[in-house]
Order: sequence, then structure tokens, then C-alpha cells
Amino acid sequence: MAALLLLALVILLSFVISVPGWPTGERKAAPLALVRSGPPVAMPRRVWIDTDAACGHSSRADADDCFALLILLRAPGIEVVGITTVHGNAPVEVAQRIVHELVALVGRNRTPPVHRGSATESPTVPAPAHAALRDALAAGPLTIVALGPLTNIAAALRGRPDLAHNLGRLVTVMGRRPGHLFHPAEGRGSGILFGHGPVFRDFNFDKDRAAATEILALGLPVTLVPYEAARNVTLSADDLAVLNAAGGAPAWVASRARGWLDFWAAVVGLGGFYPFDTLAAAYALEPALFDCAEVAAWVAKDRKLWGRLFSPEALLVGIERERAEKPRASAKVLYCPRIAPHMHAWLMARLVRR
Repeated sequence: MAALLLLALVILLSFVISVPGWPTGERKAAPLALVRSGPPVAMPRRVWIDTDAACGHSSRADADDCFALLILLRAPGIEVVGITTVHGNAPVEVAQRIVHELVALVGRNRTPPVHRGSATESPTVPAPAHAALRDALAAGPLTIVALGPLTNIAAALRGRPDLAHNLGRLVTVMGRRPGHLFHPAEGRGSGILFGHGPVFRDFNFDKDRAAATEILALGLPVTLVPYEAARNVTLSADDLAVLNAAGGAPAWVASRARGWLDFWAAVVGLGGFYPFDTLAAAYALEPALFDCAEVAAWVAKDRKLWGRLFSPEALLVGIERERAEKPRASAKVLYCPRIAPHMHAWLMARLVRR
């Protein structure tokens, strides 16, 4: 018992004293060979969106999927051929209702069908989304923008290696450097943990680690748009006011993001929120907005995070020599941690586009 109390005291003291990595959430890592506005990628203009949309579901419901959906559904030059819902930030039934409402408000000449997907990780019963995604892949090359756990994508490709060649690119929001904490306050907030917190997790990976591992093992063309990129842009109350003034679908999205904005102000200690999944939509439309590197990606325990005290399994990226010796899966992927300085202006222009 005394040892446990001593350990708890040491952990608490680590929040108070200056511990390397706490102010930014990052530990030192080998630099990546980032390519400015690249490397160039070929992405089919046929797009499939997989989402765990939760905007407005609760005051702590992540709103960024709805921003991503709004941008993609109204973007010229692409064809959104389908949308699938998945468990994650909200139950799949909630995500299904939210997506239907937003698609109806956008009101394009041809609204894409919305297919109900997996309600849990490792589903034992096929969902309509799985067959719909297989059919879309069989019909031709496809870009998949995955805004939640990869449960549906893994299920659709399982046992169908013939479809993999038509997956032009999978853009997904997950992955991190070894030892990296998702720490949004970055030393600026006044929230919990003596001003250090809260600490987020790599949510989309953690909600279905097996599916992400399965996808990585297939060696598909994958782009990871991580937390590192999202923390360099925020959407604020002023931005929501601009969307509200635009009326229609933008105003609806803004109204359902206010609880999320309030959560960030009260708990995170920032005047805006990071639009995590929205950046995946930006990459799908204009990848040159990102500086990216081809990196090694692997699934293994992160020994750099807490050492032997706590080594959670993670989707990690880095240079080849950083790769774990016996990962559960590994591949080469694109990792895009840096965004263009005008990203905020780009997002706002597309969110209010008529």
C-alpha cells in the first residue's frame, strides 16, 4: 500500500514540476523528411465518407465530423458516392440521424445514400455499410475519407483482396509519434491536472485497434492526418457566428458545435477547438495544403510514453530505425503533421460556400 501511495505522489508531482514533454505533449523524436505541399498523391474524385458524426449529441460531443461532411458534400469537382456511419463519438443510430439531417439540408441535386454501419468494434453481424462499400469499390477507384474508427473499412475488405486495387487512397485521422501526448492546452490552459490537461487519446485508433491493425497490414495507400496537424488551427465563436449568418446547412452545423466550443473553453482552457477530422476533408480536396513525409507506421506498445509503468498499444509513426522489432502490423504511409498558414481561411471559405 505504501508503495502505491508513493507512486501516486510521484505521478502528481510530475504534473507540478517541469517534466520534459508536458508543456507541448511531445517528446524529442527524430525529424521527419517533410515535403512541402507533398509528396504529390493521386486521389480518385469518387469519394466515400465513413463517419461517426456526433455534433450536437451532447455538450462534449466532437463536432468536427459535421464540418468535414459540410465541406465534402458541397465541394465542386468530386462525387460523394456514399456515406457510411460507424460507432465512435456517438452510437451509430445517432450518427445515422445526424448525417441524414445534414445531407437533407445541403440539398444537392443528387444526395448520396447513407448506409448504417457497425455499432461496435469486431462486429459479428454484417452491416449494410459493408456491402455498400464493397459495391462502390467494385464500381471503380475510390478515395475513402475515414473520420472515425476503421471498423467498416476493415469489414468491407475482409476476404475481398480483389477490391484493394480500387482503393485509391484512404485518408484517416489517427497516428502519432512515439511518446507523444495529445495535450490540447499545450501549457496554456487552466483546466485539470494543475493546468496541464486534459489529455486526449488517439480516439479513432483506440475505438477499434484491431481494425486499424488489419488495414495497416494490407499495405494500402494511406494518409494519416494526425493531432499534430489539427493543433495548428482553431475554430472560434467568431467563426461559428460567420457560419450562422450564412444560414442553411452552415448555420445548422454551427448551432450543433456550440456545446463543443463551450467544453473547450471551460475544460481545455482555449477559446476555440481543434477541427481534427475536418482536416481529413481538406486533405482529400487539396493535399498541397499539407507538408507530409513517407514514414514507417506500426502498431505496438509505446514504451516511450510511460515506460514500464504504462505502455499502451498505439499506431506509431517515425523513421525506420524507430520501428518496433515485432509490431503487430507495419507499413509505409504518408504522415501529414504540418498545415499551410492559410488553412483557417481555406476552411472558412469552404464552410460558407453556397
